[in-house]
Amino acid sequence: MCDNEINQGIIEDWSLTRRTFVALSAAAGLTSAACAAENVVETDVTVKTPDGQADAALFHPAGKGPWPAVLMWPDIMGLRPVFREMGRRLAAQGYVVLVPNPFYRSATATAVSAGADFSTPEGRQKLFGYRGAMTDEGVDKDSKAYLAFLDAQPQTDKKRKAGVQGYCMGGPLSFRTGAAVANRIGAVATFHGGGLTTDQPNSPHLLIPKMNAAFLICVARNDDARDPKSKDILKAAFAAARKDATVEVYPGDHGWCVPGSQVYDQAAAEKAWAELTKLYKAKLA
Repeated sequence: MCDNEINQGIIEDWSLTRRTFVALSAAAGLTSAACAAENVVETDVTVKTPDGQADAALFHPAGKGPWPAVLMWPDIMGLRPVFREMGRRLAAQGYVVLVPNPFYRSATATAVSAGADFSTPEGRQKLFGYRGAMTDEGVDKDSKAYLAFLDAQPQTDKKRKAGVQGYCMGGPLSFRTGAAVANRIGAVATFHGGGLTTDQPNSPHLLIPKMNAAFLICVARNDDARDPKSKDILKAAFAAARKDATVEVYPGDHGWCVPGSQVYDQAAAEKAWAELTKLYKAKLA
């Protein structure tokens, strides 16, 4: 899913404290967004799945709501402070957001963050081992469980469509979610998603006809350089299925959307976030 050759050496420090996030927000002119996030309720939760108990973080605006639901799949480093802050930021815009630990079958989110360093061969091996323990069937079951959990929250507006977004390996997971819970998902967004098109029978792009969603596919320029046909395969698949989709190559390398990444690109990341905001406003109704 997440190509080792693409990611090796790109990730410098994926940890992000709240102070650092606020500093980055201020530098990007996003102080108002950071302040809005202060009015978000954050709760550590456990979601029961057919395969066990998944640890996750739940966010929603302070108040009764209701608001549309969004599932946010993190990248290969899993649920950690930077994705908590991204969950807060999205919730501040009027959504009930769940960010799960995708590796709960192998380790808790805390253990993943503490014990795996992508900058070392040993750390990468451990992380890819966690990812290797995930099956398509397991992801589908998790997706259904996460959406059922979101719909059980009193703040969730179940009359409105839900969204799903993913980063790096979270891109394919978002496609699987869109197909597994097609009756609920109205928007699918991926950011530097890895392995969206493959030559295997379980390639994520083959799920497009099963989905009832609009799509935002933000491609990293170095991913596109390595596999320039992938975007064309996606565009053709969306067109054949008559899906509303935007597929765009961004001027940032793999990981550019996540603050704390060595390749974080502020301008490109904010453009992608703005496109995500437009997608959700238009489709989660």
